[in-house]
Amino acid sequence: MSAPGRGALGVLLAATIALLAAAGGGSATPLATVPSHLAAAASTNATAIGNFSAALGRIVTLIGAAGGAVLAIAWARVALSWFSNDVSKKIQAKDRARDALVGSLIFVAALTGLIWGLAQWVLSGG
Repeated sequence: MSAPGRGALGVLLAATIALLAAAGGGSATPLATVPSHLAAAASTNATAIGNFSAALGRIVTLIGAAGGAVLAIAWARVALSWFSNDVSKKIQAKDRARDALVGSLIFVAALTGLIWGLAQWVLSGG
């Protein structure tokens, strides 16, 4: 599962646990009855996990922006060659367009987690 998919799964799991605890009518231990040193440790741990998740989110955003910039440069090269008056540049533009399209599809598949999912499916046997 992709990193964004795991984050969404974690949020869904946390929301489900919170709803079950609220619906259970006291099945979860209220925070007020937990000893203060354990409550402080849980709070610090939650903060550390939140900071780590936020840092991973920023890294994924930066990687996506960098990849988008690379794709923009690739397509700009295609466009500059495509609208040229020189016939040889137009022929090169067709080859570059094919290469840019394949690169774009691979990039989108990587960002959406499709490649990761396919690799897990192949390695796990279905």
